[in-house]
Amino acid sequence: MGVGGRGGWAGPGAAPGRGAGRAAARAVPTAFFPLFFVFLALSLVVGLSPRALAQDELPIQSRAAVLMDARSGRVLYEKNAHEPLPPASVTKVFTLVVALEALRDGRVALDDLVVTSARAAGMGGTQVYLEVGELMTLEDLLYGIAVESANDAAVAVAEHISGSEEAFAALINERSRALGARNTDFSNASGLPPEDLGMAGRRHVTSAYDVALISRYGYTLPMFEQLVSTYGPYRVRVGTRDEREFWNRNSLLRFYEGANGIKTGYTREAGYCLAASAVRDDLHLIAVVLGAPSIQARDEDIRALLNWGFRRYEARLVVDEDEPVARVPVAKGELDAVDTVAKDALHVTVPRGADVRIERRTALPDRLLAPLEAGAVIGEVVAVVDGREEGAVDVVVKTAVPRGSWWTIVVRTAGRLLQSLSAAGAN
Repeated sequence: MGVGGRGGWAGPGAAPGRGAGRAAARAVPTAFFPLFFVFLALSLVVGLSPRALAQDELPIQSRAAVLMDARSGRVLYEKNAHEPLPPASVTKVFTLVVALEALRDGRVALDDLVVTSARAAGMGGTQVYLEVGELMTLEDLLYGIAVESANDAAVAVAEHISGSEEAFAALINERSRALGARNTDFSNASGLPPEDLGMAGRRHVTSAYDVALISRYGYTLPMFEQLVSTYGPYRVRVGTRDEREFWNRNSLLRFYEGANGIKTGYTREAGYCLAASAVRDDLHLIAVVLGAPSIQARDEDIRALLNWGFRRYEARLVVDEDEPVARVPVAKGELDAVDTVAKDALHVTVPRGADVRIERRTALPDRLLAPLEAGAVIGEVVAVVDGREEGAVDVVVKTAVPRGSWWTIVVRTAGRLLQSLSAAGAN
């Protein structure tokens, strides 16, 4: 068990040899105190003591756990983070991500009417209770997946996008690997055990790290946060005898300050699982636990992870949304230069109260070519903390710049030529 991420500050992990250290102290008490002070001095140099202390403070009961900074992707805490485990309905985080990619890319639309197959209608567990041949919009089915955790909705969406649930699972695996999730191997879209679905011998596993990674990516997609932060009620078949009301089983959405997702899960094989997210004072954390022994243990672990993160880390602003960045020359435009601004706010996550060096580096072209649309991305601002790149935000054109008329371009070119000649003569 160790701390992942690109360099960065140590989060808690195992403290190797602590049991042996206690035994040695009991065996040779006279040697303990000098050794203790040596160890303490070394700890202050290499940063071990915060890890050991934090481990004592976080007695995580779940089989695996991760706390991730959502902005940088740095792992702040981990326990068995990369162990392949069954995730139960936390699978649906991946299902939503692949479906929302299809929505973003225009391959599907929210008002698509999805036809329910016999396979979808025959799913067990939590359901919308779709019937064979029933039509339901893709939007309603996405809420069915995110809020109700409906297995039949997950299969219907999978078939609508990929033609079959098996093909959709293959797409999940492909996209997961492309995004860096190396321990994800899914056989279905719902998270039910493969043997319950007639898939004996197939694997259906992921890791706590992979869940956090894909969740982090999910927050960049349209509708993801809207879906996973909905507590309820969400209603389908409104005005009919079969009207249904969805409520989220993630109680943190109601009772944890700043909670904005993500997904619960349970099967006998997987235990109690939860991917959670919360934002406080611009600090966005993602916590994942797999294999908790009870609902209470699951929620206690998630709260412990999030509370630990919010106590020890803070977000610092590097550049604000719409903050001016630079004025960039424009060729062949009505204007000879244009103002640029940051598209979004950029924060970096650092240990609370830490004395760190935060720089911003701007990457912009020397000159732009008209025409330019307002909001066009032309560069980025990169945040650098103690020499490490920690995040970036797009730089966009503030106002549109139409292509200049031939007369404007000729007059401006002549003016520049005269300026150059005058400067040369003066020298």
